Amino acid sequence: MSFVSLLTAYVGTTEDAEGNTQYIYGDVWTSFAKDSLMYVFMYAAIALAVILLGVGLFVNRKKPQSLAGYVRTAIALAVGFSLTVIVAMLALEFYDMAENGYVFDLVLWPSVALGIVILLGAAAVYVASLYSKKALKIAAIAAGSAAGAAFVALFVCLCVYFATGAAEDNNYIDITPSENVALYLCAAALIAVIVALAFVCGKRDKKGFDSKSISYAAICIAMSFALSYIAPIHMPYGGSVTIASLVPLMIYSYMFGTKKGALAGAVYGLLQVIQDPWIIHPAQLLLDYPIAFAGIGLAGMFAHVKSLKKVPQVQFLLGALIAGVLRFTAHLFSGVFAFSENAPDVNAWIYSLGYNSAYVFPDIAICIVVGAIVFSSKAFMRQVKRLAAEKTPVSAVAEEPLPAAEPAQLPTAEPAQLPAAEPMPLPDADRKLPADEESSRPANE
Repeated sequence: MSFVSLLTAYVGTTEDAEGNTQYIYGDVWTSFAKDSLMYVFMYAAIALAVILLGVGLFVNRKKPQSLAGYVRTAIALAVGFSLTVIVAMLALEFYDMAENGYVFDLVLWPSVALGIVILLGAAAVYVASLYSKKALKIAAIAAGSAAGAAFVALFVCLCVYFATGAAEDNNYIDITPSENVALYLCAAALIAVIVALAFVCGKRDKKGFDSKSISYAAICIAMSFALSYIAPIHMPYGGSVTIASLVPLMIYSYMFGTKKGALAGAVYGLLQVIQDPWIIHPAQLLLDYPIAFAGIGLAGMFAHVKSLKKVPQVQFLLGALIAGVLRFTAHLFSGVFAFSENAPDVNAWIYSLGYNSAYVFPDIAICIVVGAIVFSSKAFMRQVKRLAAEKTPVSAVAEEPLPAAEPAQLPTAEPAQLPAAEPMPLPDADRKLPADEESSRPANE
C-alpha cells in the first residue's frame, strides 16, 4: 500500500446520522504510522545505546577524568531522544483514539491537564531549588497545591464518568457488587503493602527532595515513558512487552531510595493512563496504573544490604523480582475482578493469571537482563556511588546555619620550676650595729 493511498484513506470521511465525523478507513493511517515509527524508534534507541556505551567505555579507558562530563552529555542526548519519542507517539495515540471514538472529553482533558500541571510543577520546584531552601519550600507548596487541585478535578470527572455507567458500557463489561467491593479492598491492601515496604526499606534514605533527586526523577520518568512506546508485543486488553522501559525507574530507586522510587513510579503510572487508557472502574484504574508502577519503584530495596555490597547485580536482581511480583499482583487482581467477562468459559483467576503472565514476566525478565549488564559495569557503579556521595548543591543549603566552630585547644604550657628563694634574714634588735649605722639611728630609738 503506497503512502498516497494511506493518506487518501486517512482523509476519507463521512458523517453518521448524528452528524459525527467517521473515517472510512479510520485505523489504517494511524496504525501504519504507529507501527512504523515504533520500529524506527526501537532501532534508533538500540543504536544510540550501543554508541553511547561504546564511547563511554573508550572515554573511561583513555581519559577517566572526563567520564563525568561525558555521562552528563549522554544523559542530555538520551533525554532529548526520549522527548522526541514521547511527543511523536503521544500525538499519534491521540489521533488513533479520536478516530476510533475512544476520546471521552470528560476524562481525557482533565487527565491531560493533570499531566501538564505535574510537569510544570516539577520544573518550577527544580528551578526554585537552585536558589534557596525558602524558595524551594514555597515552590513545592504551590506545585503541590496546583497538582492537588488538578487531581481533585480529575477525580470529580471520573466519579461522574463512572456514575453514569459509561465506562462499563464503552468496554462492554458489567461489574457485580461483590467485584466492586473486592476491587476496592485489593487496591487498599496493595497500597498499604507498598507504603509499608517503602518506609521499612527506606529507613536509610535521605529525607526530602533536593534539586538532584527531582531532576533525576524527571529524567528517569521521561526515559521510561519514551521506552514504553517501543513495544513489539501488545496485548488485546492492555499491557505490552517493551524494550527494558522500566530500567530507568529501577535505577532511580536504587540511587535515591524506595520512598522516592515509589513516588516516581506512581507518577509514571499516571502518565500511562494517557498512553494506554483502559478505564472501567476507579479501583481498577488505581491497580493497573499508579499502584502497579509504584511497586516497580521498590526495586532499590536491597541497595543498602551490606552483605550484598560487592554484588550490586544481585541487589538489583532481587529488588527487580519483588517489584515485578508486586506489579503482577496488581494486574492480577484487576483482571480477576474487572475483566473477568473477557473469559466467560474460563475461571477468572486462571484467565487473569495466564493473561498477565504473558507480558509482565517477559517484560521484567528483559529489565533484569539489561539491569544486570548495566550494574556489572564498574564505571557505572563508580558514577552511582559518586552521585550518592555528592552533597546537596551549595545553593540549596545556602541558608542553613553553619555549626559553631569550637576554639582551638592549644597545649597549656606548664610554669617553669624555679628554685625556691631563701628568705632574707630580718635585722635582729639585739645585734650590735656598726658604728656608722649606730650614729645614723634616730635619737628616740
